[in-house]
Amino acid sequence: MIVFGKNPVIEALRSGRSVEKVLIAHDSHPPHQVLKLCRERNIKVQKVPRQKIEELAGTKKTQGILAMLSPVEYVHPEKLFRETLNRSSFFLTLDHITDPQNVGNLLRTCEVFGGVGALIPKDRACPINETVVKASAGAIFHLMLSKVGSLSKSLRVFKEMGGWVLAVERGGKDIREFDFPGACTLVLGSEGDGVSKSVLDVADAVISIPMLGKVNSLNVSSAGAIAMWQFLVKTLDKLQGVGYNIKPTVVKGGAEIGPVGKT
Repeated sequence: MIVFGKNPVIEALRSGRSVEKVLIAHDSHPPHQVLKLCRERNIKVQKVPRQKIEELAGTKKTQGILAMLSPVEYVHPEKLFRETLNRSSFFLTLDHITDPQNVGNLLRTCEVFGGVGALIPKDRACPINETVVKASAGAIFHLMLSKVGSLSKSLRVFKEMGGWVLAVERGGKDIREFDFPGACTLVLGSEGDGVSKSVLDVADAVISIPMLGKVNSLNVSSAGAIAMWQFLVKTLDKLQGVGYNIKPTVVKGGAEIGPVGKT
C-alpha cells in the first residue's frame, strides 16, 4: 500500500501500522516529525529522485514524500522462534533476497509444507508488497513474518533457544543424506551472492542440492522448494506426532503432495 503527502505519511507513522520504508525526494526537505517518527520506530528513510515517487504514487501531487506500508503485521522474532520450536517445524531466513516473485513463491511453498513463517532483514531486502502477496497466492496471511536489523544476531538467539540454523548453499552436505534435527530455519541467500558470510558463520550445517546438468545453480525459489520438501519428507513422523494433518492432494500430472496443516 502506498501513502503520499506530508500529513498522510505522518499519520501512517503515528498510527503504528507496519511501514516498510519512507521515500523522500532529493530536492525536498522532509518534515522534522517524519524523521523523528522514523528514528523512533527504526524505519528506513531513503532519498530518491522525485520522478520515482511520482511514478509510485501515480500523481505529481506528492509533496516529495511517500511511505510504503506493509500489507502484513510483523511479529517479534522470538515469537516466530517459539512457534517453530513448539511445532518442531521450520521457518525461512531470506538472506537479502530482493526479487518479489521469488519471495512470494518461497512464502507460498513454506505455507504449503507446514512452515511457520520467515525472518527478513530490514536492509537490502524485498519489501512485502502487493506483488509478494499475489505471488504467494495469499499464503502470506497464514504465516508469521519478522523483520530484524541483523540476521546473524537473531539467528544466534534462535540457536540459544534450541533451534538449528541450516544454510542451503553449495559445497555442503548432500541434502538427501542430511538428517534434519527438528525445529530449524532454512537459510536461503540471494542468487547473486548466496548466503552471506556472517550468516554462514552462525550456521550449524550447510546443506546442498546435487545437480547434474551444465547450469551450476538453481533459482532461489526452486532451491528453497526442494529444501522444504526434503525437510517435510525427513520429519514427517515427527510432524504427525505434534498434531499435523497431512492429506495427499492430486495436482497436475497425478503427483501427490500436501497440504500440511494443523489438525
